[in-house]
Amino acid sequence: MKDPHVVSFSPMHHWTEHNIRVHTFTCVLALQIAHLMRYQARHAGLHLSVRALLAELAGIEETVLLYQGDKGRPKARRMLTETTPTQDQLIDLFRLDRYAPRQ
Repeated sequence: MKDPHVVSFSPMHHWTEHNIRVHTFTCVLALQIAHLMRYQARHAGLHLSVRALLAELAGIEETVLLYQGDKGRPKARRMLTETTPTQDQLIDLFRLDRYAPRQ
């Protein structure tokens, strides 16, 4: 939890006991979920560290392309950027296509 690039416990911008407890719970929960995702990826044949897994997932991005229509407002088309084979495997494994824009 001290790694600032994975699920970091600090900086904590809370001063009341309740908010500190909630912050701690959220950090521990996020770290547990990240390790469960790493475990699931390992069983699917992807041997990645938590840091590498989160970096691959962070590389899956969405962009909005604006096209000028015939009249009125421009048309917007949402699409995913190009992905690597590892990112494609993670998309399939975690069923992230449910959240991707429809073509």
